[in-house]
Formats: sequence, structure tokens, C-alpha cells
Amino acid sequence: RLKKARLLVEKAIKEKKIFAVQGPYPIIRHLLRARGWVERKVPRKSRQLKQQPGNQKKQQLEKRAEPLQHPLPRDQNKGETEDEDKSEDEEQCSVDSNDIHDLMSILVQDQVPNFLWTIRLGNIDQELLPRIEMVNRFPRLNALCTKEGLCQSLQNLPWFEQVDLNTFFPRCYRLGLMGEQEAFIEDFRLTAARSLLKLALKKVGDRPVGTEQPPKSDKVPVMSHPMPSTARLRSPPYPQLVEEALEVCEQHLGVLEHQDIDRDTPSPCRTCIAWDRFLREYYRVAHEGTMLMLSKEQREQCQDVLRRLEEQLPQLGIEGKLNVWILKPSAKSRGRGIVCTSRLEEVLELSQRYTGSSARVCEWVVQKYVERPLTIFDTKFDIRQWFLVTDWKPLTVWFYRDCYLRFCSRPFSLYHLEPARHLCNVAVQKRYKTQQPDPRLPPDKIWSNTQFQAHLAQLGRADAWRRVIVPGMKAAILNALRCARDQVGFRKGSFELFGADFLIGKDFQPWLLEINSCPTMSPSSVVTRRLCANVQRDTLRLVLDRKDNPTCSIGAFELLYKEAPVDSCLSVGLQLEVTGCALKNP
Repeated sequence: RLKKARLLVEKAIKEKKIFAVQGPYPIIRHLLRARGWVERKVPRKSRQLKQQPGNQKKQQLEKRAEPLQHPLPRDQNKGETEDEDKSEDEEQCSVDSNDIHDLMSILVQDQVPNFLWTIRLGNIDQELLPRIEMVNRFPRLNALCTKEGLCQSLQNLPWFEQVDLNTFFPRCYRLGLMGEQEAFIEDFRLTAARSLLKLALKKVGDRPVGTEQPPKSDKVPVMSHPMPSTARLRSPPYPQLVEEALEVCEQHLGVLEHQDIDRDTPSPCRTCIAWDRFLREYYRVAHEGTMLMLSKEQREQCQDVLRRLEEQLPQLGIEGKLNVWILKPSAKSRGRGIVCTSRLEEVLELSQRYTGSSARVCEWVVQKYVERPLTIFDTKFDIRQWFLVTDWKPLTVWFYRDCYLRFCSRPFSLYHLEPARHLCNVAVQKRYKTQQPDPRLPPDKIWSNTQFQAHLAQLGRADAWRRVIVPGMKAAILNALRCARDQVGFRKGSFELFGADFLIGKDFQPWLLEINSCPTMSPSSVVTRRLCANVQRDTLRLVLDRKDNPTCSIGAFELLYKEAPVDSCLSVGLQLEVTGCALKNP
């Protein structure tokens, strides 16, 4: 066996086929070994890949007869990524402890890997990393893969594309910046005014708006704002409430239609009305069922104002009547720390609770919640869409044609804002394994895009996937990459598979929520077991096999965008000068 191992190692070294894997990626390991690659295994105790001195090889061979020790039991206080690392170690021990791969790994401990697939770059010795030819991660991805960074990067979209950000990314504000916090407060107030007009027009039978109640539940849910008893007599709101909402919306329309250019018009949120009183009354109407009566003239005014606002505001269609927003920690994943709320004071209180010395570590963003999503069997879902970046200069992006849907565990309702109804993350929904939203959905709460297309065909909208959803996802991904490109760390030979999360509106328009680096490949269902294996296989085809055979199959990947190379000779020896004269006051 040792002789055979030496021959295989010599061949792998000659062909530059030494690889290392860190993290739960058995598929990557299996596929590379099938190609004749030899693994330099990562030490399980130190968790860091370092260059080994050559004289250690003999010592390791002498210890070959000693049994490998399994890693220590999991520490529940460690992060989820570290738990994944340890589970991968256990798998590695159980599968390979007695076969030839373990022996070959010892023989290549003094070799620099030619290929590295890692769950995080921080695990890698920084002196060794530059010597590795191919790595599956890019450094400095905050501008793309944190919620705060994506929010900031997309604000620069007009410099790259003549595209309105509000057509594919729900309004988002960084609460750690005073200017953006003030902009959020103004947005919340304006949205409340629009929501009040919608509530004013809503009727249930012949009853006035506000008398309808939310759907009843057989269990007591966790609610953001419980509805009071219907038996209690509620006093009507003050008579000017609808008129104030109309006045605010008219002033906002003036700003949107640029009618304020030739006159000094303050922000509509800083004039007109007493906002604290307005919001208190709006909450009563929206959340407590307070009755709201309209005259015929007011009804016509509300309809006209909302029609004009719809022409100016691309996101009016995703707004409902309850003004729900979603508060997210910037740099956390898997739905951790996310809260939905429909009250301004709650957003500000939650964000201020964590400010202080660690504010930059846990920066909060607040984003407009899509109150009118497309649901399947009354259940909310989102889409995990993969794409691969193989170069930033020139930008080269590949789109994966297969994706999957993630469902919530309970029926969608804006009156109940608990995670089981609103956060589609698998890590969140696995807490609710005993709850099944609808018998027509699978127990693992995952669909493939093929199943989704069949469902769209049953709705009579089979064309929505090809004509609306996929083009919208492609455009949003490309816009985000263009905006973040200058902030991302770049090195030749690196590539990265990303996972973008999209929500689909009732009009089938996709809305980008976030972009994840190093998306999970751990199978949580029958669908993801197949798709995650396929995307890993096709990624290796694209970044490895295609180098030697440009016509080889790349599976479900398709080229989304490849930027034309740009000459940079203008920056060499260029002298710039500004000439002119000062303007004097008349």
C-alpha cells in the first residue's frame, strides 16, 4: 500500500493535483479524488492549514499504526460554522481512517495545495494562502455579503446603471447612521399615511373599515401587537385623520413630481401634522380595529392620490396596510436576530439597545417588509439562487439554472409576526419540525424550481418563470455585483459560489433580500441533497475541467455576464489641470 500511495502522490505532485478541504464538503472531496487529486488533510486540532516542515513526514509515517482520535464532543457555545467544521472532521475520520487516502495525505503534508475549498479564509495560514493557485473564496466581501454592506453598495447603482434601485431591492436603511435613521423615520411616516388611505378604502361587506378582525387561530401565537377584545367600545379617531393623511400624500406627490423645485418646500414629514398623534391614531385603526368613516368625496380623493402615487413609487405594490418593517443585524446569517415589527418606536428601541462599543460589530439595518408576497397554499416562501463569480477584472458571472424554494412552517399572516410565518431560513424553520403549513407541501418544506414551475402552470402563469422571475433575478444579481466590485478583495485564481435570496411579489416580480457567501451545502431535504451535489459537481467542471477542455459540459451553469477588457494606459503619466476664474456676486 505504501508503494502504491507513493506512486499516486508522485503523479499528483507532477500534475499539480494536491488539494485541501476545510468544512463539510464530502462531495468536493469525492469529486476531486475521482479526478486523481490527492488531499492534504487539514489538522483537526489546530483548525488551521499551515506549511509543514519536510522532516515531519517520517515522524507521521512512524505514527501511522496509531489509531486516529476522534474530535472532542461538540461545544454548544461555539458558532454554527465551527460546529460544521467539527462534523466534517467526524465524517472524515469515519470514512477515511483506514484507506489509502489517509496515507497519501501524510505523504503530501509538506506540499503546498494547488486547490483549496474552505468554509472561511481566516482558517488559512496567511503566509501559505498566496502560494495556493486556486481558492474558492474571495477576501473582503462585506460590501456584497453583509446586509449593511449591500444596502450601502446598492445606493451607488446610478453610477453604474440607469436602473431604479427601488424596482428590485426593498427600501433599506442603516440605523447606525443618523442621516439614514432620519430618512427611515420619514419613510415610516409616509408609508403610514399611504397605509391609512388604503385602510380607509377597504370594506368588509357593508361594514366600515376597521371593524374586520384578523383570522382566528387555534393556538395562542406570538404577536407583535395583539388585537384587543372586540367587546370593548372604541372611540373613533379624531375627524381630521384622513384629511391629514391626504395632505401628507399630496405634499409627497409634489416632491416626487418635482413641483417643489421653484419653491422652498420643507419635507412633508416635518410639517403639516403632529406625527406622534397621527401614528397613535393610525395604530388604532390598523391594529386595534378602530372604526373609520369616509365621505364619498374623501373616498374619491383617496383613490386618486393612491393612483398617482402608484405611478411614482415602484414599491407601492409590495406595501400592505399594516406598515410592517423587518429589522436585521448586519453581519449575521441564518435568520439570527431578525425581528418583524409594525411600530416605529419598536424599531428605534431595538436598534438603540445594541448601540455602544460594539455598534460596528452588530450594525442594524431596517428594510421594508414585502407585505404582499406571492404565497403557495397560503404559505410564504423564498428562493435560494446560486451564481458563480470566476473573475472580478473583467467581471465574469455564471448563473445556475436550478434553484430551490424554502417554505415557512405556518400560514402567512401579517397579524402574527413570529418567525414561523415570516422567516424562510432553513435554520429557523427546523425549530418548527412538528408544524406543517399545508398537507400539499412536503414535510421538509423545500421545493425545486421544477415543482414551482409546475405550480405556476396550474395557476395559468407558466410564462412567469421564464419571462419575469429569472430575468429579474439575473438583473438584480448583476446590479449588486457591479456596485460592490470595487470594494471586494481580488486575486487571480480565486472563484466563489454565492447564494442570493429572493422573495416573489404577487405580480411575480423578484425582490432581492440578501447575498450569502459560502452558502450551505448541507442537505436538509431530498431536493437540496440532489441540487447541492449537482452545483458542487458543476462548479468543479467550470473552474477545473474547463481549463483543459473549453468544450466540456458545465452542467446547469450558463454565462450571465463577461465584461469586455478595458485599457488602463490613461493612468500612466497623465497630467490633469483645471482652469477658470472665480464668479463674483453681482
